[in-house]
Amino acid sequence: MKVVVNVSLKEGVLDPQGKAVHHALGSLGFDEVNGVRIGKRIVLDVDGEDKEKIKERVKTMCEELLANTVIEDYFIEVE
Repeated sequence: MKVVVNVSLKEGVLDPQGKAVHHALGSLGFDEVNGVRIGKRIVLDVDGEDKEKIKERVKTMCEELLANTVIEDYFIEVE
C-alpha cells in the first residue's frame, strides 16, 4: 500500500530556505508570491491491508524518525 507523509515546519518556526526561495522568486519578477514554506514529501510502500493499522504504524515512524515533532507537523495519506 502506498503511504504519503507530508512534513512541514510548524507555524512560527523560521524557514530560512523558504525565505531564500521567496526572495529569489521576487528577484525573478514573481511579485505575487507573498510567502514560501519548504517541506518534504516521503512516499512509503507498506505491506498490509488494514489502513488504520498502517496509519498507526506510519504515525509511530513519524514520531520516532521521519519528523522532528518539536518544530515540524506531518500529515499522513494512505492511498
